[in-house]
Formats: sequence, C-alpha cells, structure tokens
Amino acid sequence: MDNKMFCFQCQETARNTGCTQGGVCGKKPETANMMDLLVWVTKGLSQVATRLRSEQKPVGKDINHIVTYNLFTTITNANFDDDALIKRILLTLKAKETLLSQLSNREGLDASALYSDTDTSSYAEFSKTVGVLAESDEDVRSLKQLITYGLKGVSAYSKHANNLIQDNEDLDTFIQDTLSELLEEKSVAELVALTLKTGEWGVVGMALLDDANTSTYGNPEITKVNIGVGKNPGILISGHDLRDLEMLLEQTQGTGVDVYTHSEMLPAHYYPAFKKYSNFYGNYGNAWWMQKKEFEVFNGPILMTTNCIVPPLDTYKDRLFTTGATGYPGCKHIEGGIGEHKDFSEIIELAKTCAAPTEIESGEIVGGFAHEQVFALADKIVDAVKSGAIRKFVVMGGCDGRAKGRDYYTEFAKKLPKDTVILTAGCAKYRYNKLNLGDIGGIPRVLDAGQCNDSYSLALIALKLKDIFGLDDLNDLPIAYNISWYEQKAVIVLLALLSLGVKNIHLGPTLPAFLSPNVANVLVENFGIAGITSVEDDLGILVG
Repeated sequence: MDNKMFCFQCQETARNTGCTQGGVCGKKPETANMMDLLVWVTKGLSQVATRLRSEQKPVGKDINHIVTYNLFTTITNANFDDDALIKRILLTLKAKETLLSQLSNREGLDASALYSDTDTSSYAEFSKTVGVLAESDEDVRSLKQLITYGLKGVSAYSKHANNLIQDNEDLDTFIQDTLSELLEEKSVAELVALTLKTGEWGVVGMALLDDANTSTYGNPEITKVNIGVGKNPGILISGHDLRDLEMLLEQTQGTGVDVYTHSEMLPAHYYPAFKKYSNFYGNYGNAWWMQKKEFEVFNGPILMTTNCIVPPLDTYKDRLFTTGATGYPGCKHIEGGIGEHKDFSEIIELAKTCAAPTEIESGEIVGGFAHEQVFALADKIVDAVKSGAIRKFVVMGGCDGRAKGRDYYTEFAKKLPKDTVILTAGCAKYRYNKLNLGDIGGIPRVLDAGQCNDSYSLALIALKLKDIFGLDDLNDLPIAYNISWYEQKAVIVLLALLSLGVKNIHLGPTLPAFLSPNVANVLVENFGIAGITSVEDDLGILVG
C-alpha cells in the first residue's frame, strides 16, 4: 500500500515503525504532509537568517518567534487544522522573502530557502516530496530527525518563555543555525556531535523557561491540590501555558465561574501567584489521553493552550476552544500573540450557561517539589540518604500515553522498595501520583516537580546533590532513571540529560521508531540507553 504520509515522531506511531495511512494521533495524511512542508520552509527561513547573521546583518525577534512557533505547531497533538498550517507557511514565505531581499550572497542556498510558491493549490502534492523519507540514508535520516524533534521540544520551552516576554537570542540563533545545518550533507559522526549540542542548548531552553515562570509567578511550593468539584460552573484549562491561565483567571474574577486545571496544567497550582485567585478551584481528571471521557462529563468549556489535543467527540466539540499554536477544525480559536491580551469572554459566557462539573473523584494530591522547594529540604534529604532511610531516588519523569503497556509504570511505582523516592515531572506522574505510597520521615515518596517543561528542576536537583556529596560524576549519585516518553519535549529532556553526562537511562514503553538500529547502538554503547523489560527485572537493574 502506497504511503499517504510518513510520521514516526511520537511513541505511539503505527507498529513502532511509522504512520503511513493516517496518524495514530488522529491527524489526516494531508495534515501530516502540510506539517512536513511547514518544517521544510522553516528550515529555509532559518538558512537565510543564518546567512544574514554571517553578513553581520540583524535578524529580528519576529523571525525568531516565527521559527519556534512553527516548530511548536508541528509537535504531536498540537494542531490538526490545515488552514492554520497553510497560514503559517505563507507567513514564513513572506518573512523569508523580506530577509532574502537583504541578503548579499545567495550562492549555495538550499531549495527550501529559495522556495516562494504561494499558490496553495500546489501544496498537497509538493508537500509529499519534502518529508522525512526525502533523506534516503537510514542513519542520517535517524539522526537528523532526532535533532529536529529535539529542536521542536526546545522551541516549546522558548515559546512559553516568549509569552512571558523573555527571549534568549543565542538560543534562537542556535535553533536556526542547526535547522540550516540539517539541510546540508553531514556524516554520522557530525550529526552525533550535533545531537549532543542540541541537548546542551536544551538545558539553556529549560533554564530560560524556568526563570520566566519563577520570576513571574514565584517559586513553586508544596501544595495540596483539590481533585474534587464545586457547585459553580467551571472552565477547564489544559496544556502548558501559564500566561494563558493568568489571563483566564483575571477575566473570570467575580463571574461565578470556577477554573480547573487538566493534565499538564496541574502544576500551576504550585505557583504562589495563582493562589490569590479564589475561583482557582482544583485539578480535574488525569493525563491528556483520558480527555474524551473527562471532557464529556466536565460539562463546561475547555481551553487548550498547547499540545495534547485528542480529536474531540461531537458531544463537546462546541465547548472546546484552542489558542496559541493549537488548533482543531471546527473549534473556536482565540487569537492573541506574544504580549497581547486575549479575550476569553466568549468562553466565560458559555461557562455561565453550563452545569457544574460532574465529580469523578475526590480528595487531594500533593506537589510543588521544584528545585527551590527541594533545596529547602536539602538538609533533611541528605540526612535521610546518609542514614540509609532513603536508599535511592528514581526519576520517573516524562509523558503518559494510551498504550496498555504503560501500566508497567504504575506497577513499577507500587513495587519500588519503601526506602526509595520517585522524582517526577510531566504527565507520566498520573500513572502513580494518586497512589498512597507514603513518606520517608516526612518526605513524600513522590516528589512532583511539575510539567514536562519543569524537567529542568530534576537536573538541578541532581547537580545540587552531586555538589553536596562532593562527587565528580552525576552517575555516582543514588539516582536511577526510568523515563517514559511520548512526544518531542520528552526527546529534548533525554538529550539534555545525555549532554549533562547522565548514563544508563531506561526509556519506554518502546524505544523511538526514529532511531535506526545503528543509531540505537550508538546510544546503547556510549550512554547505556536501554528499553524497559519486566517490572521485576528492571527493579533489579535500577534499584537492586
């Protein structure tokens, strides 16, 4: 059967080889191909921007924002709207033509840098020629896609920081330089080096976002989050963008409408700045993939601020709103760019007409263990390690997903010895954050640092412990890594850890389909990367 598309960027890709007839995520072949075209023209824009910089000519923030926004738009489960993708392609071509007019030397530019076709009727066919499989060498393709997905992940971090009016010009330059390099012929050795360099800049991107979030909203602190419901109608906000949440909370004051978080927005409750809003009620539901069931019974409108959209059921599609880089055909999109006010009045008015959420659970969950909060507990933690009360930390960050095999992570958490502590960030925590795993001398056995965007905290905590114990190597710490992945932000987290020198990471529930056998062997031989096996065997390997 001829391929209608080809995409293997997420963990659930068909047969762990690639989606060819339609995306497991729900995107249509036409949408996947349009995303390929958007990435391709973004590489072209980046090459022109890189060339301009080499001529000592300025490249504006608007160009940087176009590049990161485009990459973010193509992350798994972010945007399913072909019209929105075409709009981004046309915007990118217009920006590129402006830059080209300032360029003195066009010699050697790639076809993507010179492409100028604004006849959108040609895009459907042309887009099929510029996708993943345009690179014929399997190992080169594997590494180029690994780097591309890492750049998508770090672009997500950068985009969130941009929304809080923070930029890092050097990071944007690296992203564009690297996209430009991916248009060139490269050896496997060169691409391996570029992969690790991408991880290094991933750490920079994480630090940028961490500073943007904490300088704006304060450092996360230990917080009990209500998982029940109130009597007022509610708005459910999902995704990762804290600035969108802030605007929604401001606009719902005095309206009689409560605001609930879903999935990756849960950690917003940990920030001091959001605690002043009396209608910020709690967290509703679980990880992103359960949204069809949970959105159905929430009853009120839902605002998707970033990726993690599951194609909605017709029963609540008219209550689903998107904003930023997200989009879904037939759902209302709330406009507003960086630094601009977004008008959520339509969502609020709709909420007033809806019933209160249907209760699906009750109680509280505890989180807020980002780096500053853990540092405040450092003496207590160190004493627990020295006394043997804590034998090992296990990093179980990353993403959740639909696959039945992900029950492994719940069972792994349940069977961890009682002298171990889980460090987590990302929606993977929903596999075990509602288990009663107890504490060790008052230290909870699940320390939730926040979103996948907050994985920087896990790195800082490890580095802090390394200094406290006077170690030369992170790998000498009593920390094991058993990470679940789903999409491209998890890819940059992995590359960031590798760039910091972390070895022997277990990655599951499957190794990425975009790793060719040879590239996988490089990761195994040089970094000890391994897949998961059985709970019992992995406990023996990771914990002993």
